[in-house]
Amino acid sequence: MVKSSNKARRGGLAASPSHLMHRALQLALDIYAEEAGSDGLTQRQFAVLEAVSHRSGLTQTDLVRATGIDRSTLADLVARMTTKGLLERERSTIDARAKAVRLSEAGAAALEAARPKVEAADKRILALLPKAKRDGFLARL
Repeated sequence: MVKSSNKARRGGLAASPSHLMHRALQLALDIYAEEAGSDGLTQRQFAVLEAVSHRSGLTQTDLVRATGIDRSTLADLVARMTTKGLLERERSTIDARAKAVRLSEAGAAALEAARPKVEAADKRILALLPKAKRDGFLARL
């Protein structure tokens, strides 16, 4: 009988940061979806509305920086959110080539309805960690 060492057991997927981060993301998105419900905002929609709520008049370039969503995905997302009436776009007063984005009344209402659900999801995710490690986890993210 051959004994396996700790190193051998921790190899493969269990030692792959990219795989483990992907699994953590899947779990976080599943928890978010359960809390938000099937008719709620997606995580990315929430991120865009939250960013715009803190600074109205952001351009899509500003939103890319604020949310971390890539440019082409964000452009499509903003277009769909505008069509749904969650966002409004207008020419930027700073750069006439850019469109500034602001919350519509419906977007502000959707954001307010989503915040407690997102908070519940965040609490569930953090509850998976020991209390002593939560601040360090958030700092590293």
